[in-house]
Amino acid sequence: MKTIDITTTQKVTIEYELAGLRDRFLAYLIDNMIISAMWLFAYLIFSAAFYNEFILDENEGSQSLIYIMLPIFTFILYHFLSELLMDGQSIGKKAVGIKVIKLNGKEATPSDYFIRALFHFIDTFLSMHVLGAIMVLSTDKSQRLGDLAANTAVIKIKFNLRFRLEDILKINSLADYEPQFPDVRQFTEQDMLLIKSVVARNRQFNNSSHREVVNTLVRDLMLKLDIVEPPKDKIHFLKTLIKDYIVLTR
Repeated sequence: MKTIDITTTQKVTIEYELAGLRDRFLAYLIDNMIISAMWLFAYLIFSAAFYNEFILDENEGSQSLIYIMLPIFTFILYHFLSELLMDGQSIGKKAVGIKVIKLNGKEATPSDYFIRALFHFIDTFLSMHVLGAIMVLSTDKSQRLGDLAANTAVIKIKFNLRFRLEDILKINSLADYEPQFPDVRQFTEQDMLLIKSVVARNRQFNNSSHREVVNTLVRDLMLKLDIVEPPKDKIHFLKTLIKDYIVLTR
């Protein structure tokens, strides 16, 4: 299992599990079924619109070139738009539980997604998928050429479900647990996973660097929650926020 450490813009380091070739291939299969349907639709529309120009025998060369490029264009456009609009995921990636992230901890930009999509022409089409598979298997961060060019990686996020189930089983309902920080609802599930990751890494590597990360995170959360008095037990405070979030949002 390959992992990667990403330092966020809040100077918090999170460990992610990298998506392997199997996960990426499953996502690719799902996406390919959708792309095939899109291509068929585009083919029918294009044929109907330009029948006189491209269906006649004397234009067979132009017709063949267009019908070769059309699926490639559809494939690239699908991956660019889906990752742009779905925050680093396509429908296939979302189904499998993987997503694209920037290695520098910042948000991926439209140009990053466009570069990734464009490099599919080399990673996927020109090499018949072989180059992309070799790169994912052989590079330290499981990156194909598109990832290297865009400074991105593909990580697993489906552990979210295991995290929520594990913690929900410890809390029966609002009837026997009273949340201490109702404003925690302003955060997202990704925020809670970041908190959980910081707590886990502090437990595993209890040194000055990780304690400073905990202190920084607690100060940031206090500002967002409008808390004046610092908690005596910072780890307990972080765990309480996770509990409150689960109860208030499930």
